[in-house]
Amino acid sequence: MPTSSSVLDSRARSAELTRLASERFDLLVIGGGITGAGTALDAASRGLRVALVEARDLASGTSSRSSKLIHGGLRYLEQFDFKLVYEALHERDLLVSRLAPHLVKPVSFLYPLYKKVVERPYVGAGLVLYDAMEGTKRPVPFHKHLTAKGALKLAPALSPNRLAGAMRYYDAQVDDARYTLTVARTAASHGAVIATRVSAVSVLRDPVSRGGGERISGALVRDEETGREIAVSADRVAICAGVWTDLVHELAGVSAGYQVRMSKGVHIVVPRDAVHADTGMILKTEKSVLFFIPWGERWIIGTTDTDWAGDRAEPAPNGADIDYILAAANRVLARPLTRADVIAVYAGLRPLVAAAAGKSTTKLSREHVVDVPVPGLASIAGGKFTTYRIMARDVVDAVMADAVVAEAAVPASVTDQTPLLGADGLAAVQAATGRLAADYGVPRAAVEHLLSRYGSVAAEVLELIRTDPGLARPLTEGHPYLRAEVAYAVTHEGALHVEDVLVRRTRLFIESADSGTTAVEDVSVIMGKLLGWHRRRRAAEVGRYRDLVATEHAALADGADRADHSGPADGTGPGDGTGPGDAVLAVLGDGAVLADGAVLADGAVPADGAVPADGARLAGIRRARSAKGKVAAATG
Repeated sequence: MPTSSSVLDSRARSAELTRLASERFDLLVIGGGITGAGTALDAASRGLRVALVEARDLASGTSSRSSKLIHGGLRYLEQFDFKLVYEALHERDLLVSRLAPHLVKPVSFLYPLYKKVVERPYVGAGLVLYDAMEGTKRPVPFHKHLTAKGALKLAPALSPNRLAGAMRYYDAQVDDARYTLTVARTAASHGAVIATRVSAVSVLRDPVSRGGGERISGALVRDEETGREIAVSADRVAICAGVWTDLVHELAGVSAGYQVRMSKGVHIVVPRDAVHADTGMILKTEKSVLFFIPWGERWIIGTTDTDWAGDRAEPAPNGADIDYILAAANRVLARPLTRADVIAVYAGLRPLVAAAAGKSTTKLSREHVVDVPVPGLASIAGGKFTTYRIMARDVVDAVMADAVVAEAAVPASVTDQTPLLGADGLAAVQAATGRLAADYGVPRAAVEHLLSRYGSVAAEVLELIRTDPGLARPLTEGHPYLRAEVAYAVTHEGALHVEDVLVRRTRLFIESADSGTTAVEDVSVIMGKLLGWHRRRRAAEVGRYRDLVATEHAALADGADRADHSGPADGTGPGDGTGPGDAVLAVLGDGAVLADGAVLADGAVPADGAVPADGARLAGIRRARSAKGKVAAATG
């Protein structure tokens, strides 16, 4: 059981920085995305002393900008990688049923069929195998065959033109940013120090008395809020920096066995009534796949896959990205979507891994790659959100391989038995929904909303209302968020800036037509009272957020005067060899993008690879099957 507090109180941030400066850690994790947070939890739950530093906010990069899906890896069936599919399905079901049932929930997808004779038997056989691998004890339903009439009943938004039927299957969805935050808080509950707005400056080394040389002894980090530099003492360091990995390798002075290339994935958000359907949908496109993902009263639609060489922190979507998504969606919709339907757009970067030049011993995994370039330092890249727990296990195993802690070997990973914060006692708290609503004087719907986001610790949010009843009011009209959630983001979730609340603690940035600007003043006031902000500081926070919103709205305006996206005028589309129904789900082709961002780009052809004869230093890789130099995998 956890012995430490899961609270990340921004008001007590100086105490956490003091711990960074004064304690010695078994492992320092650099990076606060899902991989870094998972690594901190994996190590802390093994009994290790752990610290995590993140240059910005938790999940501020790729881990808040994914398709927000947890999937079983259906496309790998076509490549006969049954072990990989089984593993991914196991992870999905573990999250849905035991580790995070309050955060990861089943969602259905409709795959329209346009060639009855070819598609139905082939796709159906793949889904039978997909379901069989999951077993009989399953938290999601089996797939179903639907006629064209049945498909249109579930998704009237589909054009009936040439529609031959559909397949309905299930995966799961998640609020990626909230999930990452919850993993980090769970790590804190097991003793990990979690420090945001703290960037790595360099890796520290100490001389080795025997045989000469040096060994890793921690890292020099900088508090980005004050500029203060802190030497963090740690026996081992794990780099989990996503698209920043190559830069962190440089500052660490190491040459890793892989390099990271950035690929941009863009999603648009439209109102729920813009697409009349009671299920998500998945379509094959010329370049990848397109998902219609139900998201409360909205749809998330995407994604794209284009090279990116710009700003890692804020990748910018453009008009061409929006046009591509609209055109792909409209090929199957009876009522075409237009720019006027789009209320938000967001872009994330996938860190694709490729062999570094001259590193012939490097093995690449279609999931992820772990490298130990020098003793005591490991780095990880690639992979996908769904299997973050396995990635975390592998990098901890690699970096702690020869470690002895408290005169004993490091224990094995136990995260498959470690429910996340809010999962324990969930059923009992759900049963008490009505009583909680009465006790705290809030609508039942408000309690249900909190349970879906915080699980069994939702009462911690409600307790803030006892002190300040005004926090029971909605943050903004038309959205379920309470003002209490803003205060809780500061007192329990480490929020330091208005952006942290509106972009990641709530999701108003992508859910609101005005990107949350209606609420920005109120958020600054609530946060300011807790953090002691003066009027000028509040104004600066508001201005900074509005600048961020202006950038997003510029993308929506880019190219808005182009022709509509109602689909090809020549009658091409589903069933003619060019539409989304003309390839089976399992065959995604070059640059195919999975739900959580995993890709196989540049036409890379998986091929069995032997373990390097010279005992290569790459660790934690079970399936190394990508041809040398090809891009292999990416995170969500």
